Amino acid sequence: MAKKVICFGEVLFDVFPTHTKIGGAPLNVALRLSSLGIETQIISRIGSDALGVEILNYISHHGVSTISIQKDPTYKTGEVIVALDQKGSASYTINYPVAWDKIECIAEDENAVKNSDALVFGSLACRDTTTHNTLLELINYSKYAVFDVNLRTPFYSQELLQQLILQANFIKFNDDELYEISAFMNSPFHSIEQNILFIAEQTNTKHICVTKGSHGAVLYMEGNFYYHSGFKVKVVDTVGAGDSFLAGLLSKLLTDANPQEAIDFACALGALVATHEGANPTISAEKTKNFMNPVLF
Repeated sequence: MAKKVICFGEVLFDVFPTHTKIGGAPLNVALRLSSLGIETQIISRIGSDALGVEILNYISHHGVSTISIQKDPTYKTGEVIVALDQKGSASYTINYPVAWDKIECIAEDENAVKNSDALVFGSLACRDTTTHNTLLELINYSKYAVFDVNLRTPFYSQELLQQLILQANFIKFNDDELYEISAFMNSPFHSIEQNILFIAEQTNTKHICVTKGSHGAVLYMEGNFYYHSGFKVKVVDTVGAGDSFLAGLLSKLLTDANPQEAIDFACALGALVATHEGANPTISAEKTKNFMNPVLF
């Protein structure tokens, strides 16, 4: 039976020094999941403006359902100013308030979440009370709540993160996020594995993943650890690499792949995205598999 995933939160334009790209972490995850054969829908909000129309057309063209994208008569479609350092790592200036800060809770979206296999969300969407409250309501209907931590200063607090962690069935951190959150939860530990186990015990979360940039990732599933040490690639920019990693991981786990296979595939997909400009380059599952296991002639 086909799997369905609902992604919730920001849709926006990433504004780079020389160009713009459509993005937002939940949308990036949705687009990548769709390209991997997962039925995907996104709950978000755009402005009644030209940028909103462009986003709708783009999302529809890439096979993600737009039925739950609301139109705001007052607030504009979101934009984020992206700065890249010499290594391609990104920093962000995120405009506020914009349309995706005002996502409303409607019955049709509650039903969509009920009938999906997973709900993916991040912390950034909760910077405004309206969208935050909508997310908390929708989580109540979710079979499998996936929290993509995705910290963006100053749009989070310890209280918010603890609230969302306690709601999640699966948590995805990067290593810096893991250590930051472990510290304010008063973890006495210093290693990634120890802190994963600490958070798993404190929150009763059985599925946790931590990405480590170019050094791969660690996956904790049902009491077992799975590892990948990463792939050496020439990085163009890192925008969206973590989102594609999460999509690749979920696409495998939701279809009952072995966790080791899932993390191997996710690391390869994330690495390939980092070799391209922007968050959503066209990368097939076949290309990812060939990258993982190149044929020698």
